[in-house]
Amino acid sequence: MRVAARGAFANLTFSLGSLIVRAFCLVVPLALILALAATAAAQTFTVVHAFTGAGDGGIPMSGLTLGPGQSFYGTSSCCGSGFGTVFKLKPAGTGWILNTLYRFRGSGDGSSPFGRVAVAPDGTLYGTTFAGGAGYGVCSGGCGTLFRLRPPVNAPVSALYLWNETVLYRFTGTADGGEPQGDLALDPAGELYGTTYAPATVYEVSQGAGGWSESVLYSPGNHDAFGGVIFDRSGNLYGVSPLGGNGGLGAVYELSPSGSGWTAQTIHSFTGQGDGMTPEAGLVIDSSGNLWGTTFYSDSGYNGTVFEMSPASGGWTSETLYDLPFTTGAPGGPIDKLLMDAAGNLYGTTYYGGAYGVGTVFELVPSVNGWSYVPLHDFTGQSDGEFPVSGLVMDNNGNLYGTASQGGNGYGVIFEITP
Repeated sequence: MRVAARGAFANLTFSLGSLIVRAFCLVVPLALILALAATAAAQTFTVVHAFTGAGDGGIPMSGLTLGPGQSFYGTSSCCGSGFGTVFKLKPAGTGWILNTLYRFRGSGDGSSPFGRVAVAPDGTLYGTTFAGGAGYGVCSGGCGTLFRLRPPVNAPVSALYLWNETVLYRFTGTADGGEPQGDLALDPAGELYGTTYAPATVYEVSQGAGGWSESVLYSPGNHDAFGGVIFDRSGNLYGVSPLGGNGGLGAVYELSPSGSGWTAQTIHSFTGQGDGMTPEAGLVIDSSGNLWGTTFYSDSGYNGTVFEMSPASGGWTSETLYDLPFTTGAPGGPIDKLLMDAAGNLYGTTYYGGAYGVGTVFELVPSVNGWSYVPLHDFTGQSDGEFPVSGLVMDNNGNLYGTASQGGNGYGVIFEITP
């Protein structure tokens, strides 16, 4: 899948290619349907902010990051000043307040962030923009930036203010990559790791005596690099390429530190024969080192699969846990990574699907007999939003938060689902 932003990123277009899919029929016992329906009905869906396209920005293309004090940080890809924003959402009484921390100007400072911000221990925010910066002759609208945001020194406590941005790196669209998207990974030394779309790279940006510099760790070529990367406890990195693998249907790769460089290997190639195809979303990792992810398509239906990969002697094993159901609309499943809670339940979103064809929020619950699918919300395309690009985040009380890229006032929403 390709996300192409046009104008002020007010419209999203997806070029899905020439893929053959087969319709499927899902037969579920009546008792299970009633049980899952009761669980879904127990959820409360609330829009906590509807973007206006004015100073608060609009068209959020990423999820939220939990910060201190039950506050959240996020980005919008357009508007505000025309080129996107970084914001903070914090509780206030029985409601919420959204404060814009930075408005991109669309030039050297970047434009159109397509990923979450990472929060450092000292409260500094790091993120990327898909466009702007440099490389305007190579990438349409610029090749993107990696930036840092900090509040101004001696900022007034009682007044609203914008944060200070520092561009740490401007991508050129050549060997260093271009158009970064997906989440950043921040290691204990303060070095940053991420992925670019075109050209596809996995990169590291670190600070040295001469300032900040970028190193390319892996170049998947035209196989693309989506969704960012994650670390395991040994310092290895993992990610997905939607067109990689032996058959060009997608792959999961591992990067291992080796001397002064990194060694790349494909640990799973998707076949479209029971395991799905085209992984777009990043991965999550549990305490045992198992990887959990999704594909945008399944081979028995339209809305993708959920899979688990486990380390084994001499390699990895891969298991498809669930084929996500398709109801109506265009084909297409998760674009962003899953969320796993302490009990091992999985939560995610699909870009299409649901009763109205404009996206869903779902939960997968493990049991001794497999996994049960629980629909938490079907977007209607009205005030509740539509087309969720982002994954979910959970607060300390078990409430879920996410964004829908469109709907609401026409510029997307931030939503809460309470159990």
